[in-house]
Amino acid sequence: MHRIFALQTRGPGLTEFTAPVAEWLCARPRTGVLTLMVRHTSASLLIQENADPDVQADLQAFFARLVPPADDPAMGWITHRDEGPDDMPAHIKAALLPISLQIPVIDGRMGLGTWQGIYLFEHRRAPMRREVLAMLVPAAD
Repeated sequence: MHRIFALQTRGPGLTEFTAPVAEWLCARPRTGVLTLMVRHTSASLLIQENADPDVQADLQAFFARLVPPADDPAMGWITHRDEGPDDMPAHIKAALLPISLQIPVIDGRMGLGTWQGIYLFEHRRAPMRREVLAMLVPAAD
């Protein structure tokens, strides 16, 4: 069983999409493993706290400081600049962070903790349409 989730981002930052994944799984009351994979090379996936928005703001600020845009003087070594000063840094961030997640599913419900949510982490400056492929592999029982 699989599905593609289309997500619209607003530029850099985290976009939560826990609810649509949970809704899709609820219609399939199975136990197994859910794999999510972002189908892009300049975005990532995270399981992160969804209670305090400061967590997402701090993560965004940290990665902006860790890997600044290519037009920052510290990034003069970057050669891939054809798609703008945010493109190669976005690829670097996606190389540092996960592009896929595995989540246990029990009776159609994800085994996430109380304050955990699923996020697409957009690394480009402009709003983007992103796709996340979801695949539920049922348990052998």
